[in-house]
Amino acid sequence: QVQPVESGGGLVQSGGSLRLSCAASEFIPDYYAIGWFRQAPGKEREGVSCFSSDGGPTYYADSVKGRFTISRDNAKNTVYLQMNSLKPEDTAVYYCATDSLMSGSSCLDGAWYDYWGQGTQVTVSS
Repeated sequence: QVQPVESGGGLVQSGGSLRLSCAASEFIPDYYAIGWFRQAPGKEREGVSCFSSDGGPTYYADSVKGRFTISRDNAKNTVYLQMNSLKPEDTAVYYCATDSLMSGSSCLDGAWYDYWGQGTQVTVSS
């Protein structure tokens, strides 16, 4: 069973940058989707960015387009989320998830995933 583990969260000022890492406990099959999600207090979980599969297209929430970049290093079995130009509204717990998704499903929809990390807190001060 794949177990993602997130790291890299922290406190940063508005306009700053952070890079989150998601390391998997074992090899992630290339047909698995991998996504980053976030949940702020009192708000629903939001899909931030994802790979539909290894080599497949990437997707971003409108709120982070142009500021966040998802990438992966297969040799390290790790997925990254580079977050630039951070805003206070980006403050949330960020989660990494992976799973094999049904054809046609959106990798930004967390309901499709069974394997989740424990989350890492990102706090952006104004």
